Amino acid sequence: MQKSIWNEAVAIVTGGGSGIGKALAKAMSLRGTNVIITDIDLEKAEAVAKECGIKATAIQVDVRDEHRVKKIVEQSFEKYGRLDFIFNNAGIGVAGEAFEIPTALWDRIIDINLKGVLNGVLAAYPIMVKQGYGYIVNTASLAGLGPAALMAPYAMTKHAVVGLTHSLRVEAAPLGVQVNVLCPSAIETPILDSMNPADLPAVPWTPDARRYLSNLAAPPYPVNKMAEEVLRAIEKNKATIVLPGRARLAWVLGRIFPGLVEKLAAKALLIERNSR
Repeated sequence: MQKSIWNEAVAIVTGGGSGIGKALAKAMSLRGTNVIITDIDLEKAEAVAKECGIKATAIQVDVRDEHRVKKIVEQSFEKYGRLDFIFNNAGIGVAGEAFEIPTALWDRIIDINLKGVLNGVLAAYPIMVKQGYGYIVNTASLAGLGPAALMAPYAMTKHAVVGLTHSLRVEAAPLGVQVNVLCPSAIETPILDSMNPADLPAVPWTPDARRYLSNLAAPPYPVNKMAEEVLRAIEKNKATIVLPGRARLAWVLGRIFPGLVEKLAAKALLIERNSR
């Protein structure tokens, strides 16, 4: 029987206090993984760690702080003597008409969704190269593989994460490090209700996330079901993990018929604009 890559492994999850990060942490803990759950909201991270059991640890981390991220990654390696996984998952959503979105929102989403992922990669990758193995999983989005009108800042960062991951994957493989990018369509998580950070200038109008994403791709997918599928895809070393099935179909069609996807995106955009 093939040895599980999860049992007794050590995994760091950023943005683990809710949503996709929480679901991944819980799914791994059921497989015997030592999970370090990091989040900017320590209270949420501690609640998830409690659900995950005695092998889970909660730590407060703002992924924009490269020195803090590096310190947590290095301390985790020192504690366990290994680092098997890092899930660079922390992220936010920004939505609205691009010409109405304040510069501060563009800056914030770049700092978290892109630089936050990069901070995790740069902290963990050298350790994994030195030990000769490891897994880096970066959370992007279906919006990182095609057009996502009314979500231009979000799509911009997710396209960048896809590019980073695909490039690093080729570079890292000969060194024993597996790199995968997660590109889900809409997932039933709190991000659907928290587009645009509340501490920054407001956008005059934002789309209804659930309605818009349902028209654009598919209705939100259950997050726990998604997490199980993600872990199986990592085991199979799928370079780009697109889910659910309807999203994979849309991705394939988009690569073959990009004009068709643009027409479908334009239709969803028109429906949402007409609701304004």
